[in-house]
Amino acid sequence: METLMIILSGVLVTVATYLILSRNAVRIILGTALLTHASHILLMTMGGFGGTNVPITGENGADYVDALPQALILTSIVISFGVTAFFLVLSYRTYKELGSDDMYILRGRRNE
Repeated sequence: METLMIILSGVLVTVATYLILSRNAVRIILGTALLTHASHILLMTMGGFGGTNVPITGENGADYVDALPQALILTSIVISFGVTAFFLVLSYRTYKELGSDDMYILRGRRNE
């Protein structure tokens, strides 16, 4: 299971890198969103799937799943959702004002 999740995380990083390197602003935003999801999957995989019990103090020698990676991922999901929503609104407003979402045109380079 861990191998499959690591491969999935690698595929997401590859697709995110492709999207981030494009000229379209919306693709760049979606690429950063995919990159954060890849890091979430990687953190969850590194946290482990093998535990069978909940972490309750007082139990001696029981295997349990660590809740810290899950809490960090939940916090990261909320933050990445807010940042993605902000960038989408910023991109929409830029398109309405300037009429383009091409990064080369927005930077002032028209012939590249």
